[in-house]
Amino acid sequence: MSTSATTTTGANGLRARLGAVNTEAFRLHNAGVVYALFVLVVTLVIATAVTGRPPYLSAINTANVFDQATQVGILAVFMTIVLISGNFDLSIGATGALAAGVTLMTLNHASVWVAILVGLGIGTLVGLVNGLLVQIVGINAFIVTLGALTAVRGVLLILTNGESIVTAKTSLNSLVDGPAPLNLRWTSVAVGAIVVAGGLYMIKRTRDLQRPFDLGAAGAVLAGLALVIVGIAAFPTHWPLTKQVWVLFAVTIVAWFVLSYTAVGRRLYAVGGNTEAARLSGIDIARYKIVPFVLNGFAAAVVGILYAGRFEAINPNALSGIELTVLAAAILGGTSLFGGSGSVVKTVVGALILFVLANGFNILNLGANYQPLIQGLVIVGAAAIYVVAGRRASAQKVRTGEIHDLPSSPDEVERQSVGEPTR
Repeated sequence: MSTSATTTTGANGLRARLGAVNTEAFRLHNAGVVYALFVLVVTLVIATAVTGRPPYLSAINTANVFDQATQVGILAVFMTIVLISGNFDLSIGATGALAAGVTLMTLNHASVWVAILVGLGIGTLVGLVNGLLVQIVGINAFIVTLGALTAVRGVLLILTNGESIVTAKTSLNSLVDGPAPLNLRWTSVAVGAIVVAGGLYMIKRTRDLQRPFDLGAAGAVLAGLALVIVGIAAFPTHWPLTKQVWVLFAVTIVAWFVLSYTAVGRRLYAVGGNTEAARLSGIDIARYKIVPFVLNGFAAAVVGILYAGRFEAINPNALSGIELTVLAAAILGGTSLFGGSGSVVKTVVGALILFVLANGFNILNLGANYQPLIQGLVIVGAAAIYVVAGRRASAQKVRTGEIHDLPSSPDEVERQSVGEPTR
């Protein structure tokens, strides 16, 4: 055998081995937002060090970034659920403000829990009305939620007579706001150990099922080990988080678990990816279209209550424009505006990118006039990258023959999600 033939055989063997490795989790259309956040943070770390400013990754500054991103992050998680279902909602800012106003008005005459329940009920009702108008009546979601944005804000103006609402009670503030610090060092060690164990389990499961080696599982093991080492070496024992940040963490974890590991999540992706195929397979389309609106209204009320609890006041223009920031976070996270694809975790990372940018501008004393320009370019650039990467991934699937038949039952939908959604 000639040298060239041997080289070719060796190259083919290497390609064959690499072809048996599942690298999907690390591809640009899946992990691009994580890469972007990493590059942005590293850039700011270097910039603050070079200019002699305090360390960017200090415990106080990182806690501030999470705190600033909390309200947008919570809304973005539920907006992602709505987008996955194939719709979107422009009324969340007005709904949150109305819920906040009603909560404070009720708080002035009742207990804090009654006020919270009334506020949550208002937000849920608005979400239910939106969902019914879109799915049952058949009005376009853009028109419905744009009209709701104006109408709900008008209701708030009527209730407040255009004036701010203030409460003298501190019970809501004590309940939803204030410090809730974390020992980040030992928490990171525990989380890292769990991630390592999960990665090892996935590797073992892949081997037992004789599937291609999953590079994502190996990456999880390495990431977990890195988290343990870095946590012990560099993380603080006192990370000054607030109660509201814990709400964001809890909401993200629950939503991620439901979307990734339950039949409800798989069917939601199927409904958003191909509504007709999902209907023919026996899925209740109306339920999976209306419930996301209800959840979104509930989340908007939660954010409104958190806002009211923090400031103990609300004005009729509060939370105006927040829906655009929420949509921007979802787009940065790679969520499709056409339904069937999205990840709540990456949406939260997208929200963090927006607030890391704003925080970095402030720390480096860069002009505030440049912030909207940079953020706009980042959003458009991220969308362009996802579109190009998605087209390449689709073309690759066509070339490799990864074509799936439409599901014939809900159980088959659970095994085969229409459109292979990104989680």
